[in-house]
Amino acid sequence: MNTIRLSAIIACAVASLAAPGGAGAQPTSTKHVSSESRGSGQALRQGSGQALRQGSGQAYPARPIRFIVPFPPGGGNDIVGRIVAMRLGEALGQQVVVDNRGGAGGTIGTEITAKAPPDGHTILINNISLAVNHTLIPKLPYDTLRDLAPVSLVGRQANIVVVHPGVPVKSMQDLLGLARAKPGQLNYGSGGIGTASHLATEYLKLETRTDMVHVPYKGLGPALIDLMAGRLQLIISTMASALPNVKAGKLRPLAVTTAKRSSFFPELPTMDEAGVKGYEFSTWYGLLAPADTPRRIVNVLNSETARLLQSDGVKGQFAAQGLEPTPSTPEQFGAYLKSEVEKWGKVVKASGAKPE
Repeated sequence: MNTIRLSAIIACAVASLAAPGGAGAQPTSTKHVSSESRGSGQALRQGSGQALRQGSGQAYPARPIRFIVPFPPGGGNDIVGRIVAMRLGEALGQQVVVDNRGGAGGTIGTEITAKAPPDGHTILINNISLAVNHTLIPKLPYDTLRDLAPVSLVGRQANIVVVHPGVPVKSMQDLLGLARAKPGQLNYGSGGIGTASHLATEYLKLETRTDMVHVPYKGLGPALIDLMAGRLQLIISTMASALPNVKAGKLRPLAVTTAKRSSFFPELPTMDEAGVKGYEFSTWYGLLAPADTPRRIVNVLNSETARLLQSDGVKGQFAAQGLEPTPSTPEQFGAYLKSEVEKWGKVVKASGAKPE
C-alpha cells in the first residue's frame, strides 16, 4: 500500500464536531453550579472528599484543578471535556479550569499532563488519538502507557457503515463480497486523511483483506454529499452525521462499528454480528492523570466521574452529541488503552501512515 501522508491525527476523534481554534486559548473556569446538581455536589463533597481528608491528613483538592484539553475549543474533545469539568468541579467543591492546549495531534497537552506534578491537580481528557499517536509519532516526548495514569473512560460515539442506495448490497457480507469481486473499484470517502472515517475503513480493509480506494475530503459533510450523489460507494461515518440521511432514505445503513448495538439505532447489527468478527471501532474519550498520582486521588476522581456520568443531565448532554456514557475502573481503562495502542499500531504500520 502506498505511504499515506498524514498531518496530525487530531481529526481522528472529532471528525463530526471539529471547529477552528488555537493552542493558545485562555483557560476557562467551570465555576458555575447548576441548580440540578447543586445538591448532589454538596453530598459528594461531604462524602468522598471528607473520607480522603481523614485518610491522608491532607485535603484534596487543595486548589483549583487544571483540566487539560489537548485540542482547540469547539471540537468533540473540548465539548465533552467542558461537560465533565463543570460537573467534576461541582462534586469536588473546587474550581476545575479548562485549559485548551491544542497542537500536534493532541501531543502538546498530553505532554504537559505527563510532566505535571502527580498530585491530582492536573488531569487530562483525551481520545483515540492518544492510542494512534503512540505508533504514528516515533519520538513522542512521553510514553503513552508508562507516563499517564488512567482514571476512567468517559464516553463513546458510535460510527456507522453507510452505502449509496444504488450500490447492490444489503449487508456487510454483500459489501465485502463486492469489494473482493472488484478489487480497487470501490471508492470510500472520509473527512480527510487521518480522520476517524479514514482510519476506521483502513482498519476494515486490514481485517477483511479487501482493496478499496480512499477519497479524502475536507470534512465529513462534503464526503456524505458526494456519497448521496453516487460519486462514492461507502463511508464509515459518525452516527450523528449519517442518521438524518439514513432516515430520509438517502443512505443505506449496514452496521454499527461498536461492540454493542447503539441505543440510537438499536435495530442495526454490529460489525461482529454482521460477520466481520472482532471488528470494533468507536470514538472514545477518557480521563488520565500523571503517572504516580496517588491511588487515593485516582479513586476519588474515578468515583466522582462515575457519579456524574450517571446523572440525567450529563446523559442528556451526551445524547445531544451522539455519545453514550461509559464509566470504567482505572484498570479497565488501562487495559482498553493498551489494546487500542496495539490495534492502531497495526493499522498505522499496515497503511504506511506517517506524520508530516
